[in-house]
Amino acid sequence: MKKIIFILTLILGLFNFKVFAQSRQSHGGNLNIGVGLGYYGYIGHPATALTLNYEFDAAKNFTLAPFIGFYSYSKNYYWGNKNYPDRYYRYREIAVPIGLKGAYYFDNALDAGSKWDFYAAASLGFTFHRVTWETGYYGDQNIIREASPLFLAGHIGTRYHFTPKAGIFLDLSTGLSTVGLSLKL
Repeated sequence: MKKIIFILTLILGLFNFKVFAQSRQSHGGNLNIGVGLGYYGYIGHPATALTLNYEFDAAKNFTLAPFIGFYSYSKNYYWGNKNYPDRYYRYREIAVPIGLKGAYYFDNALDAGSKWDFYAAASLGFTFHRVTWETGYYGDQNIIREASPLFLAGHIGTRYHFTPKAGIFLDLSTGLSTVGLSLKL
């Protein structure tokens, strides 16, 4: 009896491993929610950012992922003139990058296990940028930044799957580096 239970357990275990490994052949269908440090040149220094993207398979080992991000920054600026007293005025900058990320997965080339994904990627997009000033500030309201609203960023990253439906990822980028949760939908 113990031998039959052992054999059945072994067969079921191998079947589950095979199903999990087969499900990893597709890298698409992942919703990635991340938090990280972003710098597109709009705010003038890195700022905490939130991101969301959804990957879908475009070809073998290649995904496309539409994405959106959000980051904000506040700062006090000292200003005054003969009509307005010198004091600190607060302003807030908001940047919302939207675009498309293409990723090539090197899992097969690296002989990575079924729980790991490794990729290199590039993203292309547009950033909506807005600056708002505190009421009562009448000085120069242009925050000069050298960044174009159009951007291109390079990425390298990895994802570890706890289960076939959930994992974590790390994405290191020239624009917005993030760590977060990856859900297979």
